[in-house]
Amino acid sequence: MKPVLDVITFGEAMMLLVADRPGPLEDADFFYKRTAGAETNVAIGLARLGLKVGWASRLGTDSMGRYLLAAMRLEGIDCSRVVCDAAQKTGFQFKGKALGGSDPEVEYHRQGSAASHMCVDDIDQEWLLSARHLHATGVFPALSASTLPAARKAMDLMRLAGRSVSFDPNLRPTLWATPELMREAINDLATRADWVLPGLEEGRFLTGETSAEGIARFYRQRGARLVVVKLGEQGAWFDSDSAGCGHVPGFAVAEVIDTVGAGDGFAVGVISALLDGRGVPEAVKRGAWIGARAVQVLGDSEGLPTQGELIEAGL
Repeated sequence: MKPVLDVITFGEAMMLLVADRPGPLEDADFFYKRTAGAETNVAIGLARLGLKVGWASRLGTDSMGRYLLAAMRLEGIDCSRVVCDAAQKTGFQFKGKALGGSDPEVEYHRQGSAASHMCVDDIDQEWLLSARHLHATGVFPALSASTLPAARKAMDLMRLAGRSVSFDPNLRPTLWATPELMREAINDLATRADWVLPGLEEGRFLTGETSAEGIARFYRQRGARLVVVKLGEQGAWFDSDSAGCGHVPGFAVAEVIDTVGAGDGFAVGVISALLDGRGVPEAVKRGAWIGARAVQVLGDSEGLPTQGELIEAGL
């Protein structure tokens, strides 16, 4: 089957309400409405760069679900495998406005959400294999006991069909019963991916290694063809089959507004460049550039560039 989509991703979309001023969430009077979700951030970013993207999920038929579905369709994303169920509710979250680059306060309302009811039966194999690449994260499999096997199945089907798979651990400790279970499940998922994209701190937790080189080596020894360890403002370290090892510096940022979504932006850069046939150092550089853009805006997706902006930046 010749692929008709470039990338597919599975995951939960949530309505995001961002406080308009710093301070405790309970003191905020006004909130900006946005979309949120690790997988949907990546889907939006890739679609803006001209890739054909599909997203599979479950939403309620409530106003939040309608808002999210309309927003994703507006980005040109194939939402044909999004199920809208009147018996289920859409997840949402509040996010505070942080200062000086500190992590914002985030309050989730997602337990029992529509997306958490997804399971292996939600995987449309023919549709999945209509794409040349699958992007997976550690968030979707953490939602419930049924989403973890669904994530494994999707990754396995793509690998078996000779498609490429990327994986961002994107740790969410509050969604797992124990840290040990999280570590075991995330590392198992990573062995099913071609490209693994951990952050430095989460990589240290997952592997027991302290350096970027050690973290990359851990996943390379378990089958990854490429590992990129994100180092924040210091850029990233890569270890790959095709380009060996190396460090790519970060991009200077005048002011950090909100760090949430930076890793998703980084993934957008790496995935889009590799699917474009670019080399690993170029892909990591693009990832670092988009990640730097992402921390300079309030929401999760405002900093994701268009294809024209990417061309203008020479990336």
